[in-house]
Amino acid sequence: MTQRERILAADWYGACERAAAQVTDLLGRPRTAAERVAETGTTGEGGDRTLVLDAAAEEIVFAQLDALHREGHDFVAISEERGEVVFGEHSEIRVVIDPIDGSLNAKRGLPHHALSIAVADGPTMADVVFGYVHDFGPSESWSAWRGRGVLLDGEPMLERPAERRSSDGRLEVVAIESADPRWLSLSGDLGEVARRLRAVGAIAVSLCQLAAGRVDGMVSLWNCRAVDAAAAQLIVREAGGLVAFPVFDDPLAAPLDLEPHSPVVAALTEEALAQLSTVPAPLAGRR
Repeated sequence: MTQRERILAADWYGACERAAAQVTDLLGRPRTAAERVAETGTTGEGGDRTLVLDAAAEEIVFAQLDALHREGHDFVAISEERGEVVFGEHSEIRVVIDPIDGSLNAKRGLPHHALSIAVADGPTMADVVFGYVHDFGPSESWSAWRGRGVLLDGEPMLERPAERRSSDGRLEVVAIESADPRWLSLSGDLGEVARRLRAVGAIAVSLCQLAAGRVDGMVSLWNCRAVDAAAAQLIVREAGGLVAFPVFDDPLAAPLDLEPHSPVVAALTEEALAQLSTVPAPLAGRR
């Protein structure tokens, strides 16, 4: 059995939907700002301080992974908080997890934060076979199998997203992430490429907005991690868009690990991808 066949044999979509439902319930419990910002006192393998909400959401996801493993499925999980956890023998299969992409949004009560899960039959972005993103703000579930298109809330997304430009040729709306003001000042001239900017605060969610044609491009101004982008970049590509990690000669060669290797850039046309790829150039590859 090939690695792809092993992946297809497991109910990844069902596991993701069950996890999303339980995390939705979890996120509805905190009633005060203090409860939302509570930390565990530890630092996750991704380098960020771990929120109690992050740790609890990860527990929910890993319970679903444990169930899949008990059914006979082997893989290695790569999670923002726990790092790499091996389930059985077939560690070539990778499950890349961000329990809550957009944790800052979650702890401040802002709407866009998401569960992101990708399953791959190899070590890079190009190898992702299944991607799932649940945006807890509008309660939208995005999923894609490589070569099968995109599902939005379980239904095929049939309309291909179309790029829009202003009368002067600039992209009408571009989503930016890693929006530290210092990086904005160091990045390329966004004003030459985009007429309007939107900072959602979650890389996975911003990429899904592009997949739906709600924005015309997306760029992170700083190197992102695989846990933030692995699932959603497949969703963009299956919707008909283009994705690049511009530090690498092969645009989809970014590794599925916990290191922030490269910015992520996505667009609906080759021209827009080329334009946006110049924006994070002064920062690309820095550590």
